[in-house]
Amino acid sequence: MDNGNITAVGKLLRTFGLDEIPQLVNVLKGDMSIVGPRPLTREDVERLGWATEDRDIRWSVKPGITGLAQLSPICSADLSWQLDMSYIRDRSILLDMRIILLTARGILIGKNKVSGQLWRLARIESPC
Repeated sequence: MDNGNITAVGKLLRTFGLDEIPQLVNVLKGDMSIVGPRPLTREDVERLGWATEDRDIRWSVKPGITGLAQLSPICSADLSWQLDMSYIRDRSILLDMRIILLTARGILIGKNKVSGQLWRLARIESPC
């Protein structure tokens, strides 16, 4: 970015997903997982009001490059929380594989077109 504007190089990196390379390095180092809740900054946690003891469960799993909340057209902090809790509650290799496949499909046909499958996978009603 340059003064808050996306540069041509930045747009190219984003288009081809190359801006995710640092996260892949973190996966290889063991600091992140392929699937899991989105990593948040301290400012995000405070802004969302998630810096409380009753929210500590979210930090019990490694953050991921993709996950239920990343696939969702997020319309509220509550929805993001519900999706993260759904993942933590039902976490399994099978769920991870389904999220990876849904992510690939979302990249190919668009995130909005996979939202119906997302809600079924998370076992929640479409809130948006």
